[in-house]
Amino acid sequence: MNRVTKLLNITYPIIQGGMGNISNAMLAAAVSEAGGLGTIGCGTMSVEEVEEIILETKRLTSRPFALNIAINVSPFVDELINLGIQHSVPVFSLSAGNPAPYIPILHERNIKVITIVASVKHAEKAEAAGADILVAEGYEAAGINSSLELTTFTLIPQIVQKVKTPVVAAGGIGDGRGLAAALVLGAEGVQMGTRFIATKEAPFHENYKKKLMDASGTDAIIIGRSFGSVRRVMKTNYSTSLLDREKEGLSKEEFADFTSEAHHVIGAIQGDLDRGFINGGQVAGLIEDIPTVSELMESMIESAKAQVSACFQRLDFLTSNN
Repeated sequence: MNRVTKLLNITYPIIQGGMGNISNAMLAAAVSEAGGLGTIGCGTMSVEEVEEIILETKRLTSRPFALNIAINVSPFVDELINLGIQHSVPVFSLSAGNPAPYIPILHERNIKVITIVASVKHAEKAEAAGADILVAEGYEAAGINSSLELTTFTLIPQIVQKVKTPVVAAGGIGDGRGLAAALVLGAEGVQMGTRFIATKEAPFHENYKKKLMDASGTDAIIIGRSFGSVRRVMKTNYSTSLLDREKEGLSKEEFADFTSEAHHVIGAIQGDLDRGFINGGQVAGLIEDIPTVSELMESMIESAKAQVSACFQRLDFLTSNN
Protein backbone atom coordinates (compact mmCIF):
# COMPACT_ATOMS: atom_id res chain seq x y z
CA MET A 1 0.00 0.00 0.00
CA ASN A 2 1.23 3.51 -0.80
CA ARG A 3 -0.37 6.94 -0.48
CA VAL A 4 -2.29 6.62 -3.76
CA THR A 5 -3.85 3.25 -2.98
CA LYS A 6 -4.63 4.36 0.57
CA LEU A 7 -6.25 7.65 -0.47
CA LEU A 8 -8.35 6.01 -3.18
CA ASN A 9 -9.06 2.78 -1.29
CA ILE A 10 -7.82 0.63 -4.19
CA THR A 11 -5.50 -2.37 -4.44
CA TYR A 12 -3.19 -1.33 -7.27
CA PRO A 13 -1.96 2.21 -8.02
CA ILE A 14 -3.39 2.11 -11.53
CA ILE A 15 -5.98 4.67 -12.69
CA GLN A 16 -8.01 4.63 -15.88
CA GLY A 17 -7.85 7.90 -17.78
CA GLY A 18 -11.07 9.73 -18.61
CA MET A 19 -12.24 9.02 -22.17
CA GLY A 20 -14.72 11.80 -22.81
CA ASN A 21 -17.83 10.93 -24.76
CA ILE A 22 -16.76 7.32 -25.34
CA SER A 23 -16.61 6.62 -21.61
CA ASN A 24 -18.72 3.72 -20.43
CA ALA A 25 -19.65 1.71 -17.37
CA MET A 26 -18.27 -1.63 -18.62
CA LEU A 27 -14.64 -0.55 -18.75
CA ALA A 28 -14.76 1.70 -15.68
CA ALA A 29 -16.29 -1.09 -13.59
CA ALA A 30 -13.82 -3.66 -14.93
CA VAL A 31 -10.84 -1.51 -13.90
CA SER A 32 -12.29 -0.97 -10.43
CA GLU A 33 -13.17 -4.65 -10.04
CA ALA A 34 -9.59 -5.57 -10.98
CA GLY A 35 -8.24 -3.41 -8.15
CA GLY A 36 -7.56 -0.10 -9.89
CA LEU A 37 -9.60 3.07 -10.17
CA GLY A 38 -12.05 3.06 -13.05
CA THR A 39 -13.06 6.44 -14.43
CA ILE A 40 -16.12 7.86 -16.15
CA GLY A 41 -15.19 10.75 -18.41
CA CYS A 42 -17.96 13.26 -19.02
CA GLY A 43 -16.71 14.97 -22.18
CA THR A 44 -19.60 17.05 -23.50
CA MET A 45 -22.24 14.50 -22.51
CA SER A 46 -25.47 15.69 -20.93
CA VAL A 47 -26.10 15.28 -17.22
CA GLU A 48 -28.69 12.60 -18.01
CA GLU A 49 -26.20 10.61 -20.09
CA VAL A 50 -23.54 10.76 -17.39
CA GLU A 51 -26.05 9.78 -14.71
CA GLU A 52 -26.99 6.68 -16.67
CA ILE A 53 -23.33 5.62 -16.82
CA ILE A 54 -22.84 6.30 -13.10
CA LEU A 55 -25.84 4.16 -12.19
CA GLU A 56 -24.72 1.33 -14.48
CA THR A 57 -21.19 1.47 -13.03
CA LYS A 58 -22.61 1.20 -9.52
CA ARG A 59 -24.62 -1.83 -10.62
CA LEU A 60 -21.46 -3.49 -11.96
CA THR A 61 -19.11 -2.74 -9.07
CA SER A 62 -19.21 -1.74 -5.42
CA ARG A 63 -15.61 -0.57 -5.56
CA PRO A 64 -14.44 3.05 -5.86
CA PHE A 65 -14.50 4.78 -9.22
CA ALA A 66 -13.93 8.36 -10.40
CA LEU A 67 -15.82 10.98 -12.36
CA ASN A 68 -13.61 12.98 -14.72
CA ILE A 69 -14.81 16.47 -15.61
CA ALA A 70 -12.90 18.50 -18.21
CA ILE A 71 -13.70 21.95 -16.87
CA ASN A 72 -13.19 23.95 -20.06
CA VAL A 73 -14.80 21.29 -22.25
CA SER A 74 -18.05 20.34 -20.54
CA PRO A 75 -20.91 22.86 -20.69
CA PHE A 76 -22.39 21.31 -17.52
CA VAL A 77 -19.57 21.51 -14.95
CA ASP A 78 -21.63 22.70 -11.97
CA GLU A 79 -24.42 20.26 -12.72
CA LEU A 80 -21.97 17.36 -13.03
CA ILE A 81 -20.31 18.28 -9.74
CA ASN A 82 -23.73 18.13 -8.07
CA LEU A 83 -24.58 14.90 -9.87
CA GLY A 84 -21.44 13.17 -8.61
CA ILE A 85 -22.12 14.37 -5.08
CA GLN A 86 -25.74 13.20 -5.31
CA HIS A 87 -24.62 9.69 -6.31
CA SER A 88 -21.80 9.54 -3.74
CA VAL A 89 -19.02 9.19 -6.30
CA PRO A 90 -15.94 8.91 -4.03
CA VAL A 91 -13.34 10.44 -6.37
CA PHE A 92 -13.42 13.33 -8.83
CA SER A 93 -10.79 13.86 -11.51
CA LEU A 94 -10.64 17.49 -12.69
CA SER A 95 -8.82 18.44 -15.88
CA ALA A 96 -8.59 21.07 -18.63
CA GLY A 97 -9.23 24.08 -16.42
CA ASN A 98 -8.89 25.60 -12.96
CA PRO A 99 -9.98 23.09 -10.28
CA ALA A 100 -9.58 25.49 -7.34
CA PRO A 101 -13.23 26.60 -7.02
CA TYR A 102 -14.48 23.00 -6.86
CA ILE A 103 -11.99 21.34 -4.51
CA PRO A 104 -13.39 22.82 -1.23
CA ILE A 105 -16.94 21.85 -2.28
CA LEU A 106 -15.84 18.24 -2.83
CA HIS A 107 -13.68 18.07 0.28
CA GLU A 108 -16.66 19.17 2.39
CA ARG A 109 -18.28 15.88 1.29
CA ASN A 110 -15.10 13.86 1.99
CA ILE A 111 -14.58 13.33 -1.75
CA LYS A 112 -11.00 12.86 -2.99
CA VAL A 113 -9.85 15.12 -5.82
CA ILE A 114 -7.38 14.23 -8.55
CA THR A 115 -6.15 17.00 -10.82
CA ILE A 116 -4.36 16.63 -14.15
CA VAL A 117 -1.22 18.77 -14.53
CA ALA A 118 1.34 19.28 -17.28
CA SER A 119 4.06 21.39 -15.65
CA VAL A 120 5.61 22.23 -12.30
CA LYS A 121 3.66 25.50 -12.24
CA HIS A 122 0.36 23.65 -12.75
CA ALA A 123 1.31 21.14 -10.05
CA GLU A 124 2.19 23.79 -7.49
CA LYS A 125 -1.08 25.62 -8.11
CA ALA A 126 -3.10 22.40 -7.81
CA GLU A 127 -1.32 21.49 -4.59
CA ALA A 128 -1.99 24.95 -3.16
CA ALA A 129 -5.67 24.52 -4.06
CA GLY A 130 -5.79 21.31 -2.03
CA ALA A 131 -5.72 18.53 -4.63
CA ASP A 132 -5.27 15.08 -3.05
CA ILE A 133 -3.43 13.52 -6.01
CA LEU A 134 -1.70 15.05 -9.03
CA VAL A 135 -1.70 13.18 -12.34
CA ALA A 136 1.31 14.51 -14.26
CA GLU A 137 0.68 13.84 -17.93
CA GLY A 138 3.34 13.90 -20.61
CA TYR A 139 2.43 14.64 -24.20
CA GLU A 140 2.99 11.01 -25.19
CA ALA A 141 -0.58 10.55 -23.97
CA ALA A 142 -3.65 10.15 -26.15
CA GLY A 143 -6.27 12.83 -26.69
CA ILE A 144 -6.09 16.47 -25.68
CA ASN A 145 -2.67 17.39 -24.34
CA SER A 146 -0.88 20.45 -23.02
CA SER A 147 0.67 22.71 -25.65
CA LEU A 148 3.80 22.70 -23.44
CA GLU A 149 4.58 19.23 -24.82
CA LEU A 150 6.73 18.04 -21.91
CA THR A 151 7.50 14.34 -21.91
CA THR A 152 6.56 12.05 -19.05
CA PHE A 153 10.16 11.04 -18.37
CA THR A 154 11.20 14.67 -17.78
CA LEU A 155 7.95 15.88 -16.23
CA ILE A 156 7.60 13.42 -13.33
CA PRO A 157 10.93 14.05 -11.54
CA GLN A 158 10.54 17.82 -11.95
CA ILE A 159 7.13 17.78 -10.30
CA VAL A 160 8.00 15.26 -7.59
CA GLN A 161 10.93 17.48 -6.63
CA LYS A 162 8.65 20.48 -6.07
CA VAL A 163 5.49 19.12 -4.40
CA LYS A 164 4.56 16.96 -1.42
CA THR A 165 1.25 15.75 -2.88
CA PRO A 166 1.30 12.20 -4.30
CA VAL A 167 2.04 12.17 -8.03
CA VAL A 168 0.71 9.71 -10.60
CA ALA A 169 2.41 9.41 -13.99
CA ALA A 170 0.46 9.44 -17.26
CA GLY A 171 1.48 9.35 -20.90
CA GLY A 172 3.34 6.52 -22.63
CA ILE A 173 2.61 3.89 -19.97
CA GLY A 174 1.11 0.53 -20.85
CA ASP A 175 2.98 -2.27 -19.12
CA GLY A 176 4.96 -3.23 -16.03
CA ARG A 177 8.11 -1.59 -17.34
CA GLY A 178 6.29 1.73 -17.53
CA LEU A 179 4.89 1.26 -14.03
CA ALA A 180 8.35 0.44 -12.64
CA ALA A 181 9.90 3.43 -14.43
CA ALA A 182 7.22 5.77 -13.06
CA LEU A 183 7.86 4.56 -9.52
CA VAL A 184 11.61 4.98 -9.90
CA LEU A 185 11.04 8.54 -11.12
CA GLY A 186 9.15 9.28 -7.90
CA ALA A 187 5.53 8.75 -8.92
CA GLU A 188 3.29 6.62 -6.72
CA GLY A 189 1.12 5.19 -9.48
CA VAL A 190 0.17 5.42 -13.14
CA GLN A 191 -2.80 6.49 -15.21
CA MET A 192 -3.48 4.77 -18.54
CA GLY A 193 -5.93 5.32 -21.35
CA THR A 194 -4.78 3.80 -24.63
CA ARG A 195 -3.78 0.47 -23.09
CA PHE A 196 -7.22 0.02 -21.55
CA ILE A 197 -8.84 0.51 -24.97
CA ALA A 198 -7.18 -2.74 -26.08
CA THR A 199 -8.85 -4.97 -23.50
CA LYS A 200 -11.66 -7.48 -23.76
CA GLU A 201 -14.07 -5.50 -21.60
CA ALA A 202 -13.62 -2.23 -23.49
CA PRO A 203 -16.77 -1.87 -25.67
CA PHE A 204 -15.05 -0.12 -28.56
CA HIS A 205 -15.12 -1.09 -32.21
CA GLU A 206 -12.79 -3.86 -33.34
CA ASN A 207 -11.35 -1.49 -35.96
CA TYR A 208 -10.09 0.69 -33.12
CA LYS A 209 -8.50 -2.21 -31.26
CA LYS A 210 -6.96 -3.61 -34.44
CA LYS A 211 -5.48 -0.21 -35.26
CA LEU A 212 -3.77 -0.15 -31.87
CA MET A 213 -2.52 -3.72 -32.29
CA ASP A 214 -1.03 -2.96 -35.72
CA ALA A 215 0.44 0.42 -34.76
CA SER A 216 3.99 1.53 -34.24
CA GLY A 217 4.87 4.37 -31.89
CA THR A 218 5.01 6.80 -34.81
CA ASP A 219 1.39 6.06 -35.73
CA ALA A 220 0.23 8.26 -32.83
CA ILE A 221 0.32 11.70 -34.43
CA ILE A 222 -0.33 15.25 -33.24
CA ILE A 223 -3.00 17.46 -34.77
CA GLY A 224 -4.02 20.98 -33.75
CA ARG A 225 -0.61 22.50 -33.07
CA SER A 226 -1.34 25.51 -35.25
CA PHE A 227 -4.36 26.29 -33.04
CA GLY A 228 -2.61 25.70 -29.72
CA SER A 229 -4.90 22.69 -29.29
CA VAL A 230 -2.59 19.69 -29.13
CA ARG A 231 -4.40 16.39 -29.64
CA ARG A 232 -2.74 13.00 -30.12
CA VAL A 233 -4.70 10.65 -32.36
CA MET A 234 -4.01 7.51 -34.34
CA LYS A 235 -2.93 7.86 -37.94
CA THR A 236 -5.97 7.07 -40.11
CA ASN A 237 -7.40 8.35 -43.38
CA TYR A 238 -9.49 10.82 -41.39
CA SER A 239 -6.70 12.18 -39.19
CA THR A 240 -4.08 12.46 -41.94
CA SER A 241 -6.59 14.28 -44.15
CA LEU A 242 -7.35 16.62 -41.26
CA LEU A 243 -3.64 17.24 -40.67
CA ASP A 244 -3.17 18.07 -44.37
CA ARG A 245 -6.09 20.49 -44.23
CA GLU A 246 -4.64 22.10 -41.10
CA LYS A 247 -1.39 22.74 -42.99
CA GLU A 248 -3.38 24.24 -45.86
CA GLY A 249 -5.06 26.80 -43.63
CA LEU A 250 -8.06 25.13 -42.01
CA SER A 251 -9.86 27.59 -39.72
CA LYS A 252 -9.99 27.08 -35.96
CA GLU A 253 -13.78 26.71 -36.14
CA GLU A 254 -13.52 24.04 -38.84
CA PHE A 255 -10.87 22.20 -36.82
CA ALA A 256 -13.13 22.25 -33.74
CA ASP A 257 -15.96 20.79 -35.82
CA PHE A 258 -13.81 18.00 -37.28
CA THR A 259 -12.47 17.07 -33.83
CA SER A 260 -15.83 17.22 -32.06
CA GLU A 261 -16.96 14.46 -29.75
CA ALA A 262 -19.41 13.35 -32.44
CA HIS A 263 -16.52 12.48 -34.78
CA HIS A 264 -14.77 10.74 -31.87
CA VAL A 265 -17.80 8.50 -31.41
CA ILE A 266 -17.94 7.77 -35.14
CA GLY A 267 -14.36 6.54 -35.08
CA ALA A 268 -14.15 4.79 -31.72
CA ILE A 269 -17.64 3.32 -31.36
CA GLN A 270 -18.83 2.97 -34.95
CA GLY A 271 -15.39 2.05 -36.29
CA ASP A 272 -15.63 4.33 -39.32
CA LEU A 273 -12.05 5.56 -39.63
CA ASP A 274 -12.79 7.54 -42.80
CA ARG A 275 -15.38 9.73 -41.08
CA GLY A 276 -14.18 9.85 -37.47
CA PHE A 277 -10.96 9.88 -35.44
CA ILE A 278 -9.60 7.66 -32.69
CA ASN A 279 -7.36 8.88 -29.88
CA GLY A 280 -4.17 6.96 -29.24
CA GLY A 281 -0.94 7.50 -27.35
CA GLN A 282 2.61 6.61 -28.35
CA VAL A 283 2.33 3.56 -26.14
CA ALA A 284 0.33 2.00 -28.99
CA GLY A 285 3.66 0.72 -30.31
CA LEU A 286 3.82 -1.65 -27.32
CA ILE A 287 0.34 -3.16 -27.67
CA GLU A 288 0.40 -6.70 -29.01
CA ASP A 289 -2.56 -8.42 -27.37
CA ILE A 290 -6.10 -7.94 -26.06
CA PRO A 291 -6.17 -9.25 -22.48
CA THR A 292 -8.89 -8.87 -19.91
CA VAL A 293 -8.47 -5.85 -17.66
CA SER A 294 -7.63 -8.13 -14.74
CA GLU A 295 -5.00 -10.01 -16.74
CA LEU A 296 -3.44 -6.74 -17.86
CA MET A 297 -3.22 -5.27 -14.38
CA GLU A 298 -1.94 -8.42 -12.71
CA SER A 299 0.72 -8.86 -15.38
CA MET A 300 1.76 -5.24 -14.94
CA ILE A 301 2.29 -5.68 -11.21
CA GLU A 302 4.30 -8.88 -11.66
CA SER A 303 6.35 -7.37 -14.48
CA ALA A 304 7.04 -4.21 -12.46
CA LYS A 305 8.36 -6.32 -9.59
CA ALA A 306 10.60 -8.23 -12.00
CA GLN A 307 11.85 -5.01 -13.57
CA VAL A 308 12.77 -3.51 -10.21
CA SER A 309 14.61 -6.70 -9.26
CA ALA A 310 16.49 -6.65 -12.56
CA CYS A 311 17.44 -3.02 -11.92
CA PHE A 312 19.03 -3.97 -8.61
CA GLN A 313 20.97 -6.71 -10.37
CA ARG A 314 22.26 -4.24 -12.95
CA LEU A 315 23.24 -1.85 -10.15
CA ASP A 316 25.16 -4.68 -8.45
CA PHE A 317 27.00 -5.26 -11.73
CA LEU A 318 27.94 -1.59 -11.98
CA THR A 319 29.09 -1.51 -8.36
CA SER A 320 31.21 -4.63 -8.72
CA ASN A 321 33.10 -3.01 -11.60
CA ASN A 322 34.05 0.12 -9.65
